Amino acid sequence: MSAAEEVVAEGHEAVEAVPKRATTLGTTTSLLVVAALLITPLFVKNFIIFQMTMLLIYGLAVLALNILTGGSGQFSLGQSAFYAVGAYTSAVLMEHANINYALTLPISAAVCFGFGYLFGKPALRLSGVYLALATFALATAMPQLLKLNFLEHWTGGVQGLVVTKPDAPFGLSMSQDMWLYYFTLAVTIAIYIFSVNLLRSRSGRAFMAIRDNEIAASSMGVNVSLYKTLAFGVSAAITGVAGSLGAIAVQFVAPDSFTINLAISLFLGMVVGGVGWLPGSFVGAAFIIFVPNMAESISKGLSGAVFGVLLFLVIYLVPHGARQVTLLAQKKLSEGAR
Repeated sequence: MSAAEEVVAEGHEAVEAVPKRATTLGTTTSLLVVAALLITPLFVKNFIIFQMTMLLIYGLAVLALNILTGGSGQFSLGQSAFYAVGAYTSAVLMEHANINYALTLPISAAVCFGFGYLFGKPALRLSGVYLALATFALATAMPQLLKLNFLEHWTGGVQGLVVTKPDAPFGLSMSQDMWLYYFTLAVTIAIYIFSVNLLRSRSGRAFMAIRDNEIAASSMGVNVSLYKTLAFGVSAAITGVAGSLGAIAVQFVAPDSFTINLAISLFLGMVVGGVGWLPGSFVGAAFIIFVPNMAESISKGLSGAVFGVLLFLVIYLVPHGARQVTLLAQKKLSEGAR
């Protein structure tokens, strides 16, 4: 092998540190994680339970973006718009139509699926940075659209809308925060299983074929336009469910809660967790929830700078995100077992 070939082989090995096929955890690890999530709320305060609930909610939103970007290769900076639509759909249905909070979730999913599918249609002609800019425009416009006068009766305008947090059903002796956490966990597990099966299905293979080479996928008979818009619709639907749960957990929705900063945070969570690795979505969600608080505790005046430095270190040390850390840990454990 020549020196040039050795360099290429080494570079190829570095890239394959995060294999594309590995999108989830093993069964044993998954069960251990679920057990920990079930037990932890029994020993912590309500505020910690609330933070864990928000972690699951943001994890769902990042997972939806992972399906779109990691699955089909389409970049989006507009997830905050779908999150807002889902949040307002549940808030309006609960407060104006007195619909049960659980029933608003599938309605939000359906509304956001249609919204995402329709947005994906004209976006078919765009790719790469141009698609990112189009979704950026959507995220920027959404807070202003929610403030329109003819929607104010339903959305509350700039003042927003207060949402009633549900009590535990069947007379269960648990706090509202604990019940909402377990409800959110059940929804999260269901959507996670759906997402794993989706990426392993025929549609998921079509997504990944489009991601890897759109022309080659088309030549193999993949309906590129259908699957690209379908990816947008599915991603928007999951994000809408996350928005609904977020509205119920926070008990308030307002246009300024869904700015472009939220979209950037979700994109950041996907990168930190590992693009295309579904469990990393929740690691990325933990990063965008807890690291800013850590940065503020280090320096309140320079919290933004501290957060930027921490983010730079993470991207520099583990460019493939949490998936790379997991692979390295598994490698060390296997070597130690030998």
